Amino acid sequence: GYDPVSYFTVGKHVEGSDTFAAEWNAATWYFSSAENKAAFLAAPDKFAPQYGGYCAFAMSYDSFAPTIPEAWSIVDGKLYLNFSLGVRGDWVSDQKEHIANANENWAAKF
Repeated sequence: GYDPVSYFTVGKHVEGSDTFAAEWNAATWYFSSAENKAAFLAAPDKFAPQYGGYCAFAMSYDSFAPTIPEAWSIVDGKLYLNFSLGVRGDWVSDQKEHIANANENWAAKF
């Protein structure tokens, strides 16, 4: 897995390590450093990707899709992942509307 804190601290995806793994929200999270692990555990909702890590663009259309670590955005302090770099291009074209739709769809599911 990839270190979710790294998107915020170094502005890119960084592979995590078993050495710095932690359990949260029924999942194992991997971090690149003890500092990032501690930051995440202190405020997981701040660093965890939205929509359970599923593609934000797909969720805006009420669907689930996997993501790749290279296709990401931080909007208003929240991490959003996408299926591909091409999909991220579609996502950024109207992020505010996509986020509103995805939030509504996610809330209806969970």
